[in-house]
Amino acid sequence: MSVNLSKGQAISLEKNDGATLTAVRMGLGWQAAKRRGLFGTRTREVDLDASAVLFAGQEPQDVVFFRHLVSDDGSVRHTGDNLVGGAGQGDDEVILVDLQRVPAHIDQIVFTVNSFTGQTFQEVQNAFCRLVDETNGQELARYTLAGGGDYTAQIMAKVHRSGSGWTMTALGAPANGRTFQDLMPAIRRHL
Repeated sequence: MSVNLSKGQAISLEKNDGATLTAVRMGLGWQAAKRRGLFGTRTREVDLDASAVLFAGQEPQDVVFFRHLVSDDGSVRHTGDNLVGGAGQGDDEVILVDLQRVPAHIDQIVFTVNSFTGQTFQEVQNAFCRLVDETNGQELARYTLAGGGDYTAQIMAKVHRSGSGWTMTALGAPANGRTFQDLMPAIRRHL
């Protein structure tokens, strides 16, 4: 059973039977918003990019994004860049996290979305970020980006260690930047 998260809400990533998750998939989906123009309705392609920044305390240790598809330790993997979004049918970009292989010093993984082409989220519709149990395909949580805004990025969620397991927090914080590097000051506010 999936939980629809609201901004700032956290959920424990334990299975219903009390076992901890071993592998999760962070999926990102979006569509270009239709705009009314002089000659009818049109859409302009939007290139959103998903990234995962791995932190030890306040310090970034590694990042997974379209130009660095696998973390140095191999625990986090991006499946590839989607330049235009989808038709509303599933994940357009995916980041896989093998929670058992994440090194012990990594205590947070922050997931971001940015418009590489610099378009604002006013030009995006049906955007979502979801967390799926990769072992059985069950959706655990979904954060829907409701309403566009005059910003080019979003600090979507973070997965962080909580005792012997992991917790996901939906952040949904708007930011501006074309790459994860541009977002680092905004990310740090959520660590």
